[in-house]
Amino acid sequence: MVSRFFPPAEQADENDLVLVGGRLTSEWLLDAYRHGIFPWPMWGDWMPMTWFSLDPRAIIPLDGLYVSSRLKRTIRSGKFQVTCNKAFREVMLGCSKPRHLKDGTWITPAMIKAFCRLHGEGHAHSVEVWHEGELAGGIYGVSVGGAFAGESMFHNVRDASKVALVALVSHLNARGYQLFDIQQWTPHTGSMGAIEIDRSDYLALLKQLVDLPVTFGSELAPILP
Repeated sequence: MVSRFFPPAEQADENDLVLVGGRLTSEWLLDAYRHGIFPWPMWGDWMPMTWFSLDPRAIIPLDGLYVSSRLKRTIRSGKFQVTCNKAFREVMLGCSKPRHLKDGTWITPAMIKAFCRLHGEGHAHSVEVWHEGELAGGIYGVSVGGAFAGESMFHNVRDASKVALVALVSHLNARGYQLFDIQQWTPHTGSMGAIEIDRSDYLALLKQLVDLPVTFGSELAPILP
């Protein structure tokens, strides 16, 4: 499983940086994700792209998502409607908004263009959560074989991103995925079951999964909290 464009992920430096440069084409992006590498712009679109492979790596075990009783009630209440691949660009735009006024965003215009192209080619997918006809939250990521790399999620209404995450995990299980990569652990994802594993373990698992004939599909599986 030798990459066409990147050095081995194991050769990342002390900051987990694998490569500076390259292109945000579909060919480069898919090669990166197949080898445990992802783009993470450090300086915006005016500087070379930077590519990383984190150690440790955060994942959510597909049988280990924690859904609180309150969130289960919210899902069952019918407050939200959930779809997939209906508003991919809008989900990316929602994720690109700085969480705080002092923050920047790594989801640059070039990243949005590149991932929307991946979406059009059937490799990137979104789950959307709607409230009263408006987009309330969502999550998007990249599918490679039996692995799904979650990139980012957002919410405009309380619990909308959590509902999107529950819906995505239910869908991945239903479609036969075996790995849900979320790159970085946060207290928020940790509260829902995210764990960290060594990069070497992650890469070994990914190697077994990238060529499996698993597809995301066009209809969202039922949510099973």
